[in-house]
Amino acid sequence: MTLEAYFNLTQECGITPSMSRRGNCYDNAMAENFFSILKTECIYRHKPKTFQEANERIDSFIHFYNHERIQLKTGVAPLTLRHSA
Repeated sequence: MTLEAYFNLTQECGITPSMSRRGNCYDNAMAENFFSILKTECIYRHKPKTFQEANERIDSFIHFYNHERIQLKTGVAPLTLRHSA
């Protein structure tokens, strides 16, 4: 079984898998949303030619996303909101 082999591997490596209730599609919604935005706004617009270029672009985008990119729902960047709480 693949799931059992994966679970055993995580245990051997000292990793605790993050799992919640079975079959809840909303568990990964925030991460999937972020990666969708990352691909759309960063990767697809400027296709990197090397791994190093991709790594630099992604690091730069994550900084932009957290510190500068205004979220329509809140009207501020994510870390601005977090630090004001």
